[in-house]
Amino acid sequence: MFVVDSPIGRLGVLVEDDVVVGVRFGARPGPEAAHPVAEQLRAYFAGELTDFTVPVETRGGSEFERAVWAEIARIPYGEMLTYGAIATVLGDPGAARAVGTACNRNPVPVIVPCHRVVGAGGKMVGFGGGLERKRRLLELEARVALTRAWG
Repeated sequence: MFVVDSPIGRLGVLVEDDVVVGVRFGARPGPEAAHPVAEQLRAYFAGELTDFTVPVETRGGSEFERAVWAEIARIPYGEMLTYGAIATVLGDPGAARAVGTACNRNPVPVIVPCHRVVGAGGKMVGFGGGLERKRRLLELEARVALTRAWG
């Protein structure tokens, strides 16, 4: 595991065979790497990257959780979906809480953008990295999206 410093704190990044398999919030100080994922994370936080291209694998989880993570990965940069909307897309409109649990178990947050999932009416609820990190990630994406749209 190596560490990437970011505006939301240190991120521990686990790469196996050049595939990103884990991102952890609040990593202890450790070695930094010149790996492509570190470069892409830095570019993301600088507002220069909106789509990660590094190979990612979401290991573990139930079939439902993997389906949630796949759906989250489709949410465009700067946009949000509700837990209920994802539950509906997956065929179980009553599973909003289960979607929230799956988001909390996302093994590669930021890259698989569970921060883009919000409560009904856009309410800021739940995030494995804490609501302050979620708010900062959403603000970063909104600011970059507006800047790109309006020049």
